[in-house]
Amino acid sequence: MSDASTLEHAVHWVSCKAQKLAPYDAANRYLEGPFAPVHAEVTHTGLAVTGTLPRELNGLFARIGPNPMDVPNPGIHHWFLGAGMVHGVRLRDGKALWYRNRWIGTDSVQQRLGRPTAPGPRRGTVDIVNTNVIGHAGRLWALVEGAALPVELDAELNTLRHGLFTAPATRSFTAHPRQDPATGELHAVCYDVSNRERVDYVVIGRDGALVKEVAIPVRHGPMIHDGAVTRSHVVILDLPVTFSMRAMLRGRALPYTWNERHPARVGLLPRHGDAAAIRWFEIEPCYAFHIANAYDRDDGTTVVDVVAYPRMFDTSRQGPEGFNSSFERWTLDPASTRVKRSIVSGFRQEFPRCDDRRAGLPYRYAYSIGTVLDAPGPQPLYRHDMETGAVIRHEYGTHHMPAEAVFVPRHKDAAENDGWLIAFVYDLRDDSSALVVLNAGDLGGEPAATVHLPARVPLGFHGNWIPDVM
Repeated sequence: MSDASTLEHAVHWVSCKAQKLAPYDAANRYLEGPFAPVHAEVTHTGLAVTGTLPRELNGLFARIGPNPMDVPNPGIHHWFLGAGMVHGVRLRDGKALWYRNRWIGTDSVQQRLGRPTAPGPRRGTVDIVNTNVIGHAGRLWALVEGAALPVELDAELNTLRHGLFTAPATRSFTAHPRQDPATGELHAVCYDVSNRERVDYVVIGRDGALVKEVAIPVRHGPMIHDGAVTRSHVVILDLPVTFSMRAMLRGRALPYTWNERHPARVGLLPRHGDAAAIRWFEIEPCYAFHIANAYDRDDGTTVVDVVAYPRMFDTSRQGPEGFNSSFERWTLDPASTRVKRSIVSGFRQEFPRCDDRRAGLPYRYAYSIGTVLDAPGPQPLYRHDMETGAVIRHEYGTHHMPAEAVFVPRHKDAAENDGWLIAFVYDLRDDSSALVVLNAGDLGGEPAATVHLPARVPLGFHGNWIPDVM
């Protein structure tokens, strides 16, 4: 058995054993209130709508997150490790046709539900897929990072098969691929829980084929949740949250922790170069899950806009701690060896997004949501004007918590703020959820439409608008 295989089996073994250890703390915020899992797959049609759904919105709004089927020991359960569940609302011609939720059919889930094993290859022993859901190559895919392969879903969110899109390869992928709006290719920075000495830059063609792989040497096995591409470079975040054998042996369900010994750096890899061409820029120790966007300036510098934390996975065994984030602009100047940092907004926030048509290009608007998760309560949506510095906030209500908001343009040539922002929103008062559609050009106004859901959608991770023509 190879060293990598041995390590992955060890991760799986310790994760299983951890379920039988004494709890560190019986309470777990990621199993309660807005995060509490739901216990059944449901289908509801003919959904009630307040306001008017834009007739231009023809497609599927889908979002995914962890939804553990059982938790023997809540005290050591980690939010990132629950079985995946996808939630979707189908819109057409001004109507909300249906809401569905479905568990992602990994082997353990299918066995638990008494269903046959889905076809397709597997890799490793970790079979959680719970972090993103995208449309690509005319199909719908559920994604995770560091371990299992993508899972293809049908139009009604049922699991079809496992596989790396249309490629025969069985390699780890990412939860956060970036689509080049010019070529339709997916660009990904991928790490592997079983290999701590490298990460890979991977390109998937618009047809789903594996186009390119570049191995990038690293140390300690960094957790790289997100990456970005500009017109000329790939952005690689090599920051000090890394694999920890010590944490694994001590029973932490997620064996990634803050590592004081790991130098923080940001890499620029030429899109058509190899690992020898990468240029690294030093940065003060910090961590970032998500990049809003990155692009090249005419003066030769590269801009990377991120939500950054001073530390991460330092004390909590259950999920992110602190939530003392800020929205920052990192500037990488080839005349320097260090990243220049500046604050765009000091509000605590997460899940930054932009108009996907501007991915890798100069852009004006970034959107994020408030994250005061240590004391769940009302949270806003922010719109950051990257030209003027102005921040506009939309308040969903005095008891409402939004999930990640996705911008959808009114049409393919619409202006960057001409369209809608769509998000699932949780109501703390009655433990209910709705799909809320905002007019992106009038965030101070009332929602264009609210789709009332007969089932609760737990706060989770990522999602996207998948139009009828992908």
